[in-house]
Amino acid sequence: MPSKPDHVLKLKRMGIDTHQEAVVYLRSDALVCRAEGFQAQARVKIKLKEKFIIATLNILYDGLLDRGQAGLSEIAWERLGAQPGDEAEFSHAPTVESLSDLRAKVYGHPFSKAALSSMVGDIVAGRYADVHLASFITACADRSLNLDEITYLTEAMVESGESLTWSQSPIMDKHCVGGLPGNRTTPIVVAIVSAFGLVIPKTSSRAITSPAGTADTMEVFTKVDLSLSEMRQVVEKEGACLAWGGNMHLSPADDILIRVEKALDLDSEGQLIASVLSKKKAAGSTHVLMDIPTGPTAKVRSKERAQEIAALLEEVGRRIGLQVSSVITDGSQPVGRRIGPVLEALDVLAVLRQEKEAPKDLEERSLLLASKLLELSGKVAKGEGWKLAQEILTSGQAWKKFYAICKAQGGFTEPSLAEYSQKVCAQASGVLKSINNRQLARVAKLAGAPLDKKAGVELNFKLGDSVEKGQPLFTLYAESPGELNYALAYVRRHEQMFELEA
Repeated sequence: MPSKPDHVLKLKRMGIDTHQEAVVYLRSDALVCRAEGFQAQARVKIKLKEKFIIATLNILYDGLLDRGQAGLSEIAWERLGAQPGDEAEFSHAPTVESLSDLRAKVYGHPFSKAALSSMVGDIVAGRYADVHLASFITACADRSLNLDEITYLTEAMVESGESLTWSQSPIMDKHCVGGLPGNRTTPIVVAIVSAFGLVIPKTSSRAITSPAGTADTMEVFTKVDLSLSEMRQVVEKEGACLAWGGNMHLSPADDILIRVEKALDLDSEGQLIASVLSKKKAAGSTHVLMDIPTGPTAKVRSKERAQEIAALLEEVGRRIGLQVSSVITDGSQPVGRRIGPVLEALDVLAVLRQEKEAPKDLEERSLLLASKLLELSGKVAKGEGWKLAQEILTSGQAWKKFYAICKAQGGFTEPSLAEYSQKVCAQASGVLKSINNRQLARVAKLAGAPLDKKAGVELNFKLGDSVEKGQPLFTLYAESPGELNYALAYVRRHEQMFELEA
């Protein structure tokens, strides 16, 4: 019986989570390594029948693989559709020509439309390793994309995946640029707007640099990983959805980039604009309202910069066929009383159910955005939106609609608090002068949010409130004692997170 070619190896599932980067493991003495000149971190093409993937190579020296075997990480196994006993062909990955355009950008040359189209295509096809993705994101940071480049990137991201069309018009949407803990207005706004009768197929991302994204919070209540057909069914039934966009192949390049942005803790403005507007365009939206929180420790620090971002959003939107309107809101302190998926879900429920202890700032911000979105549709006269939105909320129509959306997406679950908690008390008396949003968000993330849905922070005071020494400033929640202590250690190192003025 003839022996197998050196480049054909039996696949082994290694059970290693490499997140979304496909990784292949080969023995250091594998003949294919010698024949092909493979070295660690090489990009390898793996072909199984008619399917292939590009994976990053890791070399093993300790005998975890038998001769003639190649190991695959979980994501590589899944993407290849491998089964036990399968044999695959190994070869060098094709040269990625668009990397030359990336290098040119690093040295100060602008991206062309063709270059960005090619790069986004390569990203979606899996030809970029994480190190290349990190380079791309870094090259786009620090306002380095001009208006044309942002437009080209947005268009390329739309073209990289599926696009929805709807029989009716207008199709509404709303998005926040982020950077403000607890700003979970979207579920409330969607409930109000859809209860009025407008169509709003809302797709949201998970958290990038925050303790919770809208999808993270909505996952507390219901299923969010809807397919395109499931999303369409929900929208046709209820006029709205509140789903995670990553399962629908809408602007798939965005989801790939977000994963690396999260690891870098970097969310650049040009990339943010392309990310947001590509998702809206691909989802079939026609009218989009943007919330831009602005404050000393928010993502956007000054009103002038907020106005610049608003102008970019509106102009790029116009160029790709979207009517975009922006609202600059207060980003000086967290919104609501709670931070983290479950905790923010409790605030959302309190507002929708009109509970006595519902956070008024979250309610008023939601009413503001809902009123602007109603008026943007052209179905409500200017100046009439607030009164209408308030009536829909206070009458219980918004809560009824929200519950119906959750049921249509798979059911409704009542949230509950984490088992472990610790109060953090004021070390002095005074008036609360400032809250460092970034550090407070960091505390919630160290406690486990957003992966641990019940982790986060519950606040007891707002700016301008009087605080007595020994009073609890906030309560920290975690799903394990270790994470609770980990977050508390950070709190002790950052005592100026809450600044009190005597």
